[in-house]
Amino acid sequence: MQQDETQLRGGRIVRCEDPLNLEMPFERLDTYITPIESFYVRTHFPIPAIDSDAWWLHVEGEVEKPFAINYEELLELESRTIPATLECAGNNRNFLGPKVKGVQWGLGAVGTAEWTGVPLSILLDRAEVKPEAREVILKGADGGRLDDPKAPPGELKFARSIPVTKAHTDVLLAYKMNDADLPPQHGFPLRAIVPGWYAMASIKWLQRIIITDQPFTGYYQTMDYSYWKRRGDMADLAPITEIQVKAEIAKPAQGEIVPADSKVRVHGAAWTSNGEIMKVELSTDGGANWREANLIGEAIATTWQLWEFDWRTPVVAGKTTLIARATDSQGRTQPVERDPDRGTYMINHLLPITVEVR
Repeated sequence: MQQDETQLRGGRIVRCEDPLNLEMPFERLDTYITPIESFYVRTHFPIPAIDSDAWWLHVEGEVEKPFAINYEELLELESRTIPATLECAGNNRNFLGPKVKGVQWGLGAVGTAEWTGVPLSILLDRAEVKPEAREVILKGADGGRLDDPKAPPGELKFARSIPVTKAHTDVLLAYKMNDADLPPQHGFPLRAIVPGWYAMASIKWLQRIIITDQPFTGYYQTMDYSYWKRRGDMADLAPITEIQVKAEIAKPAQGEIVPADSKVRVHGAAWTSNGEIMKVELSTDGGANWREANLIGEAIATTWQLWEFDWRTPVVAGKTTLIARATDSQGRTQPVERDPDRGTYMINHLLPITVEVR
């Protein structure tokens, strides 16, 4: 059952005021591109106030030619616009029971936008990355002290790393969102977009790019945003990376009343990484039977796929459980049960929605 959603700001659910965390009510999903004013906001620290005229991006570490570039110079470089779906790694946490720590996201800590910026590969090529380089650390301006005994003492900056190969392939340094300058809550003046990965990797308020020949073991790479990865009877702590295949129902919403013996449009979105959504199925009887939904529009890699299903509601009044499940081009389908090795992250098991037929 989702948390009470009565506290809203600009049409979004307030999950936390300080730091600011806002969720899109998923039942309002009606377009492929999420408007900026509806897009969820995830912050760990206060939003930095950055003057673009005084801002510099530093590229350093295991490179032959370290350099710094300012905002005006960055805008002059070759640019690209891509659609990409970002999902918080803790999306759907509110569905876990018993209740766990963390921001209590329902269905809406996810959104799709068009991002414009400079491919990270352009800056890496300019810096001439050394052959022994393994990872690229992205470090933001947001920071503070954590009330966590496992956290390092003093000021901590939010940082994550990605493999050099991924950095060269499709990572974008975005300065526009839906053809508008990045708003402060979404990372102005510059943020990373790491397609196909959970959004904690898409660092906002980007200030430093550090190329390293060692695995990065920062707090948000190891102590947080990590999970247990099993190798036989052994379990290693691994950083969270790729988005897991998932379908969510937007409408009808949890607890909604629908008319009996009527045609009701059930719709939502599904997404995955390193592939396309090939099939979304819907059960209107709690998982006993499944029927295939209609996919809307063309499949675009690293973005969600909208879907719909015309449901003939029961003649008899009562509660009905709806469940959606997705299958992607890699043959991956949503699991029925939650994987406890994932802690409070990467939640993609089947999420039933209960509606009332009257």
